[in-house]
Amino acid sequence: MMAQRIVRLGILALTVVAASCSAVREGNGTSFLIISNLEGASGAEPDEFSTVVHSDVAIGPPENHSVFNDLGRVTFQLGLKDPGSAASPAEPTQNQTITLQRYRVQFVRADGRNTPGVDVPYPFDGALTITVSGTATTSFELVRHVAKLEAPLGALAFSRVVISTIAEVTFFGRDQTGHEVSVTGHVSVDFGNFGDPE
Repeated sequence: MMAQRIVRLGILALTVVAASCSAVREGNGTSFLIISNLEGASGAEPDEFSTVVHSDVAIGPPENHSVFNDLGRVTFQLGLKDPGSAASPAEPTQNQTITLQRYRVQFVRADGRNTPGVDVPYPFDGALTITVSGTATTSFELVRHVAKLEAPLGALAFSRVVISTIAEVTFFGRDQTGHEVSVTGHVSVDFGNFGDPE
C-alpha cells in the first residue's frame, strides 16, 4: 500500500514537472542568435581589431594625455530551433528575424576581484539597432571614455600596473513577433598605460 502511494506521488511529481517545462517553452520564439565573432580595438589604434584588446588609458604625455574610447565589433548569425534537414534546410521567415536594441558590458577578473569602481570598471548599457536575418556585423562602444577617468582605470595613467579583465557583452533584442532574445560573448581587455603608437 505504501509502495503504491509512493509510486503515485512520483507520477504526480513528474506530471507537474512536465507541465511546468511545457509552460516555460510555450510562447518562445523559433529563432535565436549565435555570436560568430567578437573583437575589440584600442582607441589608440581603432582599425586594429583583435580578441585581446590592449586598452590604453592615456595617450600622449602624462601631464597632458588624451583619452579615447575603445570599440567592439560583433558578427551575429541567425539560428532556427527547427533547422530542417540536410536535404531540405529551413529558411527563416520575416517573423523569425531578430532586431537587437541594446547591449550591456560587464568586466570581470579571473582572480575574483570584481567590485565595480574598485577592481574593474563599472558595467554599462548602450543602444544599438541592427536586424539579423542571416549574418550581420556591427560595431559598438566596448570601453567608454569616462571609464578611463574613473577608478580604477584613472590611476593607471601614472603607473605601470596592468589590469587584465574579461568583458562580458550581452546583446538584447526581439524577433518580429515580440519574443525576447539575448546572446552573450566575451573578449579579453587589458587596461594599462601602454606605449603610444607611432
